[in-house]
Amino acid sequence: MFYCVESSKSFYEATFDLKPVIQRLGFEVQQIHDLGEILQRKGIGLDEDCQVFELCNYRYMERLLSLDMRLGLLLPWRISVFTRDGATWIALADHETLVGGPDQPAELASLLAEIREKLVLMIDETR
Repeated sequence: MFYCVESSKSFYEATFDLKPVIQRLGFEVQQIHDLGEILQRKGIGLDEDCQVFELCNYRYMERLLSLDMRLGLLLPWRISVFTRDGATWIALADHETLVGGPDQPAELASLLAEIREKLVLMIDETR
């Protein structure tokens, strides 16, 4: 359900290093949500750091939506960089498990696997 790896980098190094990897692999960063900052603005403290990167690749998006408009619910793709007990982690939700099943069209399965491979590569190269 999740692909989650521990990074040897600090939180700030990992968040800084992730952006160019995303761009090199053909995706754009649409937005970065700093969840700790958002909660702090609401008067809620969070002991850990967490940033969620929203990503887009317009060609992949078009291919997904042309297969099934409901797949828009999976977009944009997200990678989270967070800390837990002093360690930095990088993770993504595995969309293949969300839409998988025995009646899944082969074209969709192949496309989701291709996208997942790129997202995993982003994480592995950043860690």
